[in-house]
Amino acid sequence: MFGGTGTAVVTPFKEGGVDFESFGRFLNWQIENGVEFLVVLGTTGESPTVTAAERAEIITFAKKTAAGRVPVVIGTGSNSTEHTIALSQQAENLGADGVLVVTPYYNKPPQEGLYQHFKAVAGSIKIPLIIYNVPGRTGSNILPETVYRLSKIVNIAGIKEASGDLAQIDTLVRRIKKERSDFAILSGNDDQAFHLVNSGGDGVISVLSNVMPRETSDMVRLALAGEVEKAREIHSRIFPLMKDLFMETNPVPVKYAVSRLGFCRNELRLPLVPASEKCMAVVDASMKECGVSL
Repeated sequence: MFGGTGTAVVTPFKEGGVDFESFGRFLNWQIENGVEFLVVLGTTGESPTVTAAERAEIITFAKKTAAGRVPVVIGTGSNSTEHTIALSQQAENLGADGVLVVTPYYNKPPQEGLYQHFKAVAGSIKIPLIIYNVPGRTGSNILPETVYRLSKIVNIAGIKEASGDLAQIDTLVRRIKKERSDFAILSGNDDQAFHLVNSGGDGVISVLSNVMPRETSDMVRLALAGEVEKAREIHSRIFPLMKDLFMETNPVPVKYAVSRLGFCRNELRLPLVPASEKCMAVVDASMKECGVSL
């Protein structure tokens, strides 16, 4: 269900509010350009600064816009298990096709705490749950053995792996895939998506596909189909933008890039601020180098 490319979509803002007109155009463009699913209210969607009222409206709007064409996954993670359960149940009740749950940040639970957290959240809903491992943001790394234990829970459907550790990815593939082939192992780093798929993984939850959805999804599909050289050519061609979209904190550069495409304003919510002049110049140059029409 969650193989291929899922775009971790930006949330367009306009004068402090959510710009739903721009959001609708952007989601339709993503679907029309071949992504397999949408991830709404993740890190790239500035979820920490979205209000409770906006969250319900965004989920409902995204589901209505997708209209069954692709699955819609909602980011529902927090550093409180109780709150994560409440957000996940809300997403389920509003029609989400799955939830993306980040490892709890700041309180840095041990592996047993991580296991019990995800077990409790999965047990509170019927829709699929994707684990999100991003130690650079959360301060905790969910280890392959813990993920393996969690893979025994039927509605824990996969992991977005953004530790940056290719050996950890290989361990996940080797440990889990032989017992549960439907468990999606997804890259959380665009620059590792090609490598992950060719190591036996299933795709990517992508920042880059906000800007290059067709190229990103084509690259992943070719890699999944064993067309390695064709996939490598695309990977190499779009690599500069993969890298430069992270020269400042995500989603600062990608919000600027999407604004350059005309899909939203370059507006973020504090504590994030718009990209620096240097960052904007680098992103402009990378977009042109990668063949993005400005």
